[in-house]
Amino acid sequence: MIKMEKIKLLKNEPLSKYTFTETGGPADLVAFPKNTDEVRELLSMAKRDDLPITVLGNASNLIIKDGGIRGLVIILTEMNEITSHDDLVIAQAGARYIDTTIVAQQHGLTGMEFAAGIPGSIGGAVFMNAGAYGGETAEVIESVTVLTPENEIKTLSNSELDFGYRHSAVQDQDDIVLEATFKLSTGDKDEIQAKMDRLNALRESKQPLDLPSCGSVFKRPEGYFAGKLIHDAGLQGYQSGGAQVSKKHAGFIVNIDNATATDYLDVIKHVQETVYAKNKVHLETEVRIIGQDK
Repeated sequence: MIKMEKIKLLKNEPLSKYTFTETGGPADLVAFPKNTDEVRELLSMAKRDDLPITVLGNASNLIIKDGGIRGLVIILTEMNEITSHDDLVIAQAGARYIDTTIVAQQHGLTGMEFAAGIPGSIGGAVFMNAGAYGGETAEVIESVTVLTPENEIKTLSNSELDFGYRHSAVQDQDDIVLEATFKLSTGDKDEIQAKMDRLNALRESKQPLDLPSCGSVFKRPEGYFAGKLIHDAGLQGYQSGGAQVSKKHAGFIVNIDNATATDYLDVIKHVQETVYAKNKVHLETEVRIIGQDK
């Protein structure tokens, strides 16, 4: 039995310290487990004390409302081990996707280059089938180890994960991702690195990486590109409070002056209403929005 005093626990912790937007209210309790046993112990504690659970990784494609989150927030970033053997890369849920692509390259494994600049965690990437530049997590996943709400460890195959556009079965089942196994192909290390460098240079040239943001805000509507719709609606530079539609890439909302989550949500609403009024296209959010209003 893991003793709870061994797990890093913080009370009334501002979640703005952990989100890429640098916004978000406090959590009643935040835990940083270091292994699967500690996650299971936290799950048991939460069930015993009737605490709702929220699981976070790198919090890169996420907005936490200004009222924060009640109950227990489990942040998995200390579970970040990455290993490789044969044509497989195995990464714990809290590992950064970027770091996982680096390990793949170092072992001469190709197929994951599209993710070289995705700032999220492996757990988050599985949760939302993260993708970029024509690639998706679903294409390289062999299996995922999860912890069910009943505190049972299960291994799900690719087909069992029901991957879709920014969707996986993990979203529907309330499972906690513990680890993912990626099946890749053997390639040339220099060619793999060159492709990663090329995609990262492209990302840096087009995206506002120098400012806090929640990444790509909207899903791609069928037949359109969200960024172009927002640009054509004249919304680049639109600002509410400290949140602004990026002048560099219309698909991003950046924190330019101590923005709150409410500022972000106000900008999102205005963009959705304006684009719908002009084009009759509803922009659905890709970014995950959680927590309580202040």
